[in-house]
Amino acid sequence: MFYSKNLKKFKNIKHGFFSKKGGFSKGIYKSLNCGRGSKDDKRNIKRNLALVSKRILLNQKNLKLMYQTHGNKVILINKKNKNNKIFFCDALITNLNEIGLGVVTADCVPILIYDSLNNVIGCVHAGWKGAISGIIENTIIKIKNLNKKCKIFAAVGPCIGKKSYEVNLTFYKNFISKSKKNSIYFKTKNKYKKFFNLRKFVSNKLLRLNISVDHVNRDTFAEKSSFFSYRRSQKLGESDYGRCISVVSLTKFSQN
Repeated sequence: MFYSKNLKKFKNIKHGFFSKKGGFSKGIYKSLNCGRGSKDDKRNIKRNLALVSKRILLNQKNLKLMYQTHGNKVILINKKNKNNKIFFCDALITNLNEIGLGVVTADCVPILIYDSLNNVIGCVHAGWKGAISGIIENTIIKIKNLNKKCKIFAAVGPCIGKKSYEVNLTFYKNFISKSKKNSIYFKTKNKYKKFFNLRKFVSNKLLRLNISVDHVNRDTFAEKSSFFSYRRSQKLGESDYGRCISVVSLTKFSQN
């Protein structure tokens, strides 16, 4: 498990960016696969999520996950909806104690958020589609709607690295059509391919919103032994892929 140096300083939250190690799944899902949308044995996924909850000192029923859509919808978990089983969105926020927010990824960017003035936590699933359509901005707006006076910290977790994220010119032109300034996130490989820096694209969005940002700077594609990777699975011709989980919880009793 990996930690944010910034979030680690706060005693009333627990968090972690989990690797794929230490779980119960087998085969291509070995071993801590937390992707309920995968074709893995559901019993193993349930055991893996129970293990994650225990590590975060959380009751498993209070670990809230998203049905992630690569969109820009943010949901606030409150007393009315906290018992819901599924949240269709790409970001969750809450100010409820003893609730854990989880995001699963396999190359996309997991972001864990904490507003230290108002005890609000959040998690964001930021692939390129969600990031370009405003998931990060929408999450910060939603937090600020709870209280305009806030102090927000964001930890950007393991994701596909710039040296691993090869894209075609259509992908590149899509970003440039949004803003020519987006060219700074690309490096030319050859006349047909470029490399895309997803981490920097996401991080700069947070910085422009005056958010304090730190990183767990690990490459999910390159570090085969530590992380699941959608792109790596595709290149290997595998039928499916596992997902790593990142979790943040707000609790009066946690000790970092």
